[in-house]
Amino acid sequence: MSARINMIIFLVIAGFILISSSVFFVGERERVILLRLGQIERADYEPGMHFKIPFVNNIKRFDGRILSLESTPARYLTGEKKNVSVDSFVLWRIADVATYFRSMGGDEATAQLRLSQIIKDNLRGEFGKRTIQQVVSGDRVAMVSQLMADGNKVAKEFGIEIVNVRIKRIDLPSEVSSSVYTRMEAERERVAKELRSQGAEEAEKIRSDADRRRTILLADAKREAEVLRGNGDARSTEIYAKAYQQNSEFYSLYRRLTAYKNIFNGDDMLVIEPKGEFFNHFDSATKP
Repeated sequence: MSARINMIIFLVIAGFILISSSVFFVGERERVILLRLGQIERADYEPGMHFKIPFVNNIKRFDGRILSLESTPARYLTGEKKNVSVDSFVLWRIADVATYFRSMGGDEATAQLRLSQIIKDNLRGEFGKRTIQQVVSGDRVAMVSQLMADGNKVAKEFGIEIVNVRIKRIDLPSEVSSSVYTRMEAERERVAKELRSQGAEEAEKIRSDADRRRTILLADAKREAEVLRGNGDARSTEIYAKAYQQNSEFYSLYRRLTAYKNIFNGDDMLVIEPKGEFFNHFDSATKP
């Protein structure tokens, strides 16, 4: 009885091992190939549960997500034979897992090394077509699009798809940077001097215009004052004339008294003889 139980247990365990060896699961983020004695038998598995022949078939799993490749900064020559240091990274994924396994042996490090060389070769070609100004401030979208198109032509042979290429930094070598900064400083200084000279010229124009307007305003004010003064004198003369016509003796006396007041209004003492027409009224009050 015990032997029969042991046999049943053995068969159950063997069956479990056989079933577990026959079943495998493919995740959403995986790429799986089925090998038969080292040769690819199938590579188009969808996510889910699948079966294989135990001890005959084995599977290889690969990351099916988008992977990133950080490259070390490298120097490239521009079209004007100037060195630039470029720091970039690549986004890639396995497009054809069977081709990827045959060409790279399924080794991600080997794939990244080959992909890095492809991108460097294409970057060298693209930078060689452009000047420093074009690579720094030009249309990088067009350059990246060309990089991806050329890179995918080669990467396709290895079952790899280049999803994106990003240029993080473009730096000039120290000796080039110094000369560029010197030229930029000189250019900024030239622009500053030009702006200062234009400002001085504009200020001189404003001052000249202000002086001209001041002279015109003063001249107009003086002319208007002279006109008003002339009109006042004319009016005064007219009033005096009318007053003289009404009572000439009183007007003559008033004029003389005003003249006496203007002359003898100080503290000084004058010893003079009251003779002459100007002093006619000094002694008229003493005469009978």
